[in-house]
Amino acid sequence: MLVPGYGGASLADLPGALLVALGVHDGDPSVPEPVPSAPTTPNEPGTPGTLNSPLVLAPAERVCLFLVDGLGAELLRAHAEAAPFLSGLKSRTLTAGFPATTVTSLCSLGTGLPPGEHGMLGLTLAVPGTGHLFNCLRWTMPDGLTMDPEQWQPAPTVYQRAARAGIEPAYVAPAEFEGTGLTRAVYRGVRYVAADTVDERVARTHQAMRERPAHVTVYYGDLDSAGHLAGWGSEEWLRQLAIVDDMAQRLAEGLPPGSALYITADHGMVNATEKVDAETTPELAEGVALIGGEARARHIYAEPGAAPHVLEAWREVFQGKAWVVSRQEAVESGWFGPRVREAWLERIGDVVAVPYTGLAIIAPSANPIEALFTGYHGSMTSAEQNIPLLEVRT
Repeated sequence: MLVPGYGGASLADLPGALLVALGVHDGDPSVPEPVPSAPTTPNEPGTPGTLNSPLVLAPAERVCLFLVDGLGAELLRAHAEAAPFLSGLKSRTLTAGFPATTVTSLCSLGTGLPPGEHGMLGLTLAVPGTGHLFNCLRWTMPDGLTMDPEQWQPAPTVYQRAARAGIEPAYVAPAEFEGTGLTRAVYRGVRYVAADTVDERVARTHQAMRERPAHVTVYYGDLDSAGHLAGWGSEEWLRQLAIVDDMAQRLAEGLPPGSALYITADHGMVNATEKVDAETTPELAEGVALIGGEARARHIYAEPGAAPHVLEAWREVFQGKAWVVSRQEAVESGWFGPRVREAWLERIGDVVAVPYTGLAIIAPSANPIEALFTGYHGSMTSAEQNIPLLEVRT
């Protein structure tokens, strides 16, 4: 088990370090003090962490963050020949955070807080007191119900902090994401720059980087999509990796003097070798009210009084294949960070199931497309947790 290195070497520590590199020292709590990594529970393998050193980046007048969805550090190393530019850069490794999934990581990047502080604790989460699941990526609930982004994720963003310091942060991404619930939850305070093609994103990033100081984030998501559909390492995935490599080189070549380009990711990926249907397996369905999370990081919400039985049943079925713990064990083991705000506790499943083999725990009726995937992420394996932090400076 690779418990994320909150307080130094995690994705949540990067945005605060970027602001400090730009000269912003506002004492905001989203720049955390170093904290000890929490020990694992007796039911899990893993090594208790040590004190994490803060993430420190060299000063720069302009900062660009190239966020590549699904670019795991181990995946990149395994196919270095397909990405010669990226593979030749100065590199260090961060951990994504738990779960290793886009909504959680984007919110960690947007707030500079670990998941237990910002509350985006999984892909699909129970809304306490409603009996409904909320999809944090698509920002949807059943029966036409809606969720206010500022209510679900009320923490101030690093972009708002940058704006207070006189920096106008820009976010360059496809037009379809502008104004969505997720964007409003995690990117409050940015100037959204819509750009659909690679050429448009490169050009508009270069334009935004002419400002001094500059704080620009550019997003690319097709590598992750290829991994889900065809598997990481597939021909289509390698084609997308080559596109990412070329895009990174073009971004670097157009940087003005005094710039720093950082390339990172939100998570890695594994290819499934086994799938178990949690909806139709009797032992897994008994006493279960809702199945949330995703295939590699399941939140299981029990019917009243059934949590101990559900925990025992899921542990028995997935013995030797997944870490299966209670909500309390997950929180106390530091999976979501040094602490979880009390208001967010009931968003976590009564039981949390996290595969560490090639297992995907699917729920086809609730998530039919996900059930068909080849590549998955979310767990605390090194392939899913380890993400690169690559650097180019001018």
